[in-house]
Amino acid sequence: VMYQTPVPSGEVFFAETFDDGLLDRWILSKTMKEDADEDIAKYDGQWKVEELKENKLSGDLGLVLKSTARHHAISAELQKPFVFDSKPLIVQYEVNFQDGIDCGGAYIKLLSHSSDLNLEEFHDRTAYTIMFGPDKCGEDYKLHFIFRHKNPIIGDYDEKHAKRPEVDLKKFFTDKKTHLYTLILKPQNTYEMLIDQIVVGQGSLLEDVIPPLNPPKEIDDPKEKKPKEWDERPKIPDPHAVEPEEWDEGGPEKIEDVNAVKPEGWLDDEPHLVSDPEAQKPSDWNDDMDDEWEAPLISNPKCQTAPGCGEWKPPLIDNPNYKGPWKPPMIENPNYQGIWKPRKIPNPHYFEDLNPFRMTPFSAIGLELWSMTSDIYFDNFIICTEKEVADRWASDSWGLKKLVASANEPGMINQLLKAAEERPWLWGLYILTAALPVGLLVLFCWPRKKIEEVEDADFSMSDFLQPDETDLAHQKEVKKGDLEGAEDHKEAELDGDDVDEDTENEEENEDEDEEFSQEDEDTGATANQSSDDEMKEADEGAECGDKLKKSLRKRRVRKD
Repeated sequence: VMYQTPVPSGEVFFAETFDDGLLDRWILSKTMKEDADEDIAKYDGQWKVEELKENKLSGDLGLVLKSTARHHAISAELQKPFVFDSKPLIVQYEVNFQDGIDCGGAYIKLLSHSSDLNLEEFHDRTAYTIMFGPDKCGEDYKLHFIFRHKNPIIGDYDEKHAKRPEVDLKKFFTDKKTHLYTLILKPQNTYEMLIDQIVVGQGSLLEDVIPPLNPPKEIDDPKEKKPKEWDERPKIPDPHAVEPEEWDEGGPEKIEDVNAVKPEGWLDDEPHLVSDPEAQKPSDWNDDMDDEWEAPLISNPKCQTAPGCGEWKPPLIDNPNYKGPWKPPMIENPNYQGIWKPRKIPNPHYFEDLNPFRMTPFSAIGLELWSMTSDIYFDNFIICTEKEVADRWASDSWGLKKLVASANEPGMINQLLKAAEERPWLWGLYILTAALPVGLLVLFCWPRKKIEEVEDADFSMSDFLQPDETDLAHQKEVKKGDLEGAEDHKEAELDGDDVDEDTENEEENEDEDEEFSQEDEDTGATANQSSDDEMKEADEGAECGDKLKKSLRKRRVRKD
């Protein structure tokens, strides 16, 4: 991938690539952080301009936070102050947590414009208009969008926080890739937060911020107090109830378990603590001043292998007969007046701002951060008014980084192995996934025992036929025997006769064969009809046996 320093187009208020390797336009803070310990109050965190550690582009440089457990503050002026009027505001930059992140942020501040703004004194309380960017501490992953809103009546500023995105932001902090953060504010009082050009949060400046932008019209009267006689109890003890004379509390709340048995091996004569046999009296110990020296106590090692030491006592359990002290039953309070609330009065500080987009102008951009992780990479800041300008800028910078990172992604096998290193339980899933198709293949494709040829099989017809079909087969066999006997007799009589007599006998035999064949066909049709009716009622699971029966019947008809 050939990289060239991107050049912004259109109206741009600020653009920075750091590709010149210099920080000439950036100013380091020289002040101290208020309300901090003296050894860490100074903004002395180090910044450097250098390449990415991974997926780098030749010639592409960025701003890198280099110190840990230090306060960092650096800022730069815009080409001209941004004034909120009729054009949107687009703020965009790149962040890469090259070593992950334990606790720290990578957000930016757009510093409010004023005549006395001194960037060398930039600190945590410097007035800003907007704060935007990622922040993380512990397992809380955030994407901040905070703007300071001025109360037009009293002149104070309140911080308004956009609602948190509903997407999981963890991967953007842990995957060690360069991500693109974009904030879009529109004159229609709407906002959008994007990561890698995908919207992760959006809403209205009027409704989707905390605390609400406009105060309520009415408030509780701060001077009004609840009357002493006001009764807020919905239920009270029955004043007419009397404790029964036979009331028995049932003994103590806890009693010893009479069924408990002292564990075998309990050491009754061994104390829980014993003197440390390895402890030695300090050389500077003075018995007159420090009293007699005694070795410190440690846990009795004999008790560690035994069920317990010291005097054994059965454990305590709840007393099933315990009822406790008598209490009168609760009844509805006839004097219940409800929950007291103070009366409402008009809010003396009420205002209604219907156009919060018109925020305080800003004239500088700054990074004021504390981090427990170093090597946080920033690059390609741009502030403009057109989304197309920001998209072209991203395409020439972040888009190339994304392309290189995608090309350097490990293969699927490597990704699976890496995932298993982080989560060892995945090995079991891998093995199960690989074994399942193999097991199914063996189950369905294992060779079965071949069935011998039907003609060579040693079985009787009755083994495969129903009772009715067996009788029918027996009748056919009797007819066949009679037919064969008649044929043998005729052949004996025809020996020595001339050819004409043989021909006449053959014709007679053919007529008889046709008669028997016709009878067999009629009988077979009846049998087939009976068999078909029975087969319709048979289980579909016997399909293989049914086919074998049909084959045998057809073959028998052909033999007849």
